Amino acid sequence: MNEIKIFSPATVANVSCGFDVLGFCLDTIGDEMVIRKTAEKGVKITKIVGAELPYEPEKNVAGVAALAIMNAANPDFGIEIEIYKNIKPGSGVGSSSASASGAVWAINEFLGKPYNKQELVGFGMKGEALASGAEHADNVAPGIFGGFTLVKQLNPLKVVQLPTPSELYATIIHPQIEIKTSEARSILPKEVALKQAINQWANVGSFVSALYTDDYELLSDSLHDTIVEPHRSKLIPHYDKVKEAMLNAGALGAGISGSGPSIFSLCKGEAIAKKVAEAIVEVYKTTGIEFDVYVSKINAKGIRIINLK
Repeated sequence: MNEIKIFSPATVANVSCGFDVLGFCLDTIGDEMVIRKTAEKGVKITKIVGAELPYEPEKNVAGVAALAIMNAANPDFGIEIEIYKNIKPGSGVGSSSASASGAVWAINEFLGKPYNKQELVGFGMKGEALASGAEHADNVAPGIFGGFTLVKQLNPLKVVQLPTPSELYATIIHPQIEIKTSEARSILPKEVALKQAINQWANVGSFVSALYTDDYELLSDSLHDTIVEPHRSKLIPHYDKVKEAMLNAGALGAGISGSGPSIFSLCKGEAIAKKVAEAIVEVYKTTGIEFDVYVSKINAKGIRIINLK
């Protein structure tokens, strides 16, 4: 094997109640990447389609992540990377993490899979730090593990894979505006009231329980964010109207995807997910802002191989 082409999926982080710890993996949105083995050692980015991103490995999230795993493994070969961006940077559905996690996952294949999924998340986080200014794993982890994940801790890293209810779908709207993760983090409060914190961790606990028990009613009751959403929602045009439309159309719950501007909802069944999509199109088509809407089953497997050479 000298070349591998992969699909590296988009992801939703935070999932309303789980800021910086919860995430899930999407199935119909994602980047494609080609990683090629070379005789010359080192990491090179040779092609980027779909976004204006730097080619220097040290300035590109995929390059930084690739350098992290290559420096750790020190193989007798090098790597070339082609990136085909279908996830727009700043969209809030894990654009940077798709590049970072895709690079380390594919390189691990070339190395003979010496690193487990948790270790790959650690390498991918190095790329995420370049994009957001801090290492966090709530997008990288679901992309590599698939399904839902919970980041138990960062140092040492511990990721917990959670089950995915079989009827769960996501509907997402991406308004065509950019919100940088670093900027969205800067507006958050440094301290929160104890009452808010208690409410939030109760929601996280009940959300995890709902995933294990396929309890869609409990899942719906858990998808609330009293800490982050009140601040970040102000950055997203027509956020309240979109969320209301999602819930009125039958969504279990809705919230900000990552740092925004994308807004996600979780739905029981594809039919309801499509109904939610129709409802939010009605809201946004009169705003004058370009947007995309996606309906996706939860991707339980994560990154996948498209082709091998």
